[in-house]
Amino acid sequence: MFRPKGVIAAMLTPFGADRRVNEKETRRLVEFGIKAGLDGIFPVSSVGEALHMNFEEKCRCMEIVADQAAGRIPILPGVAAPNPYEAADLAKFASSIGCPAVVASPPYYFKPDDSMVQRFFETIAEKSGVPVILYNIPLFSQPIAYETIRKLCRNKLVAGIKDSSGSMVDFLHFLDIIREEDSDISVLTGREESLVPSLLMGGAGCVTASACIFPEVMVSAYKAWQNKEIEKAVALQKAILPLVRKAMFGAPFPVAFKAALEIRGFEMGEPLLPLSDKGARDLAGLTTELSPMMETALSPWDGAVVNAR
Repeated sequence: MFRPKGVIAAMLTPFGADRRVNEKETRRLVEFGIKAGLDGIFPVSSVGEALHMNFEEKCRCMEIVADQAAGRIPILPGVAAPNPYEAADLAKFASSIGCPAVVASPPYYFKPDDSMVQRFFETIAEKSGVPVILYNIPLFSQPIAYETIRKLCRNKLVAGIKDSSGSMVDFLHFLDIIREEDSDISVLTGREESLVPSLLMGGAGCVTASACIFPEVMVSAYKAWQNKEIEKAVALQKAILPLVRKAMFGAPFPVAFKAALEIRGFEMGEPLLPLSDKGARDLAGLTTELSPMMETALSPWDGAVVNAR
């Protein structure tokens, strides 16, 4: 059974003036990540504005990314949907183009109880037959309860957990529950700020937007940890904290992340949820802040910066 691990990019989606996926820039972004050493790509993601994409465009995005990757690294598309049947249909499509697993979040808008969240994931797995990575993202959907994780980790079609709660307490309890159940599913952090701490506590890696924007740093931190170069891993982890804290979350999600990729040379297009005039002015000021902060974040990394242009 597939188990996600390493540094996986939650991929931002470049859009054209027609508000459709910009195929040329998407292919460039995939190559950029593979060249930097990513262990996987998660397209049709939260930071990739999947919520604003229709079914057809989600499938088109998956297809472009999978085609460009050409089997070199796993492609793990998001299948977020308000009902499990649409999610299962997205998962079937992902499987048909060679994706080994999909990333599924709990249902959003309505607030189901824990038993319904469990059944939601089970239905996706049953209807699609595709391995599922559980996506715990309390910021946007119902949190996945500890006991729900306990029950779901027994399911042979559950491949892992992407925990974007930002809570190391929750992360540790997820790990411990999986240990108690003698399960081998992977637990990966969904927050860039906690890659190294999560690895030290037994995590399998990360699935983060920063791995799409500055994959060199995230990959280098992961490899430093693998090589037991803990001081180097910690230095790289610390280097990105000001950037994430002060700049990349300094605008409505995910526009600052898109601005960061623009600085790296990608044409990301306008966000699908339009900015106000004030929002556009604020973003312009934030973009000015981002350039030097990104240089600082990249400076502890001891290799040549991957050329995105």
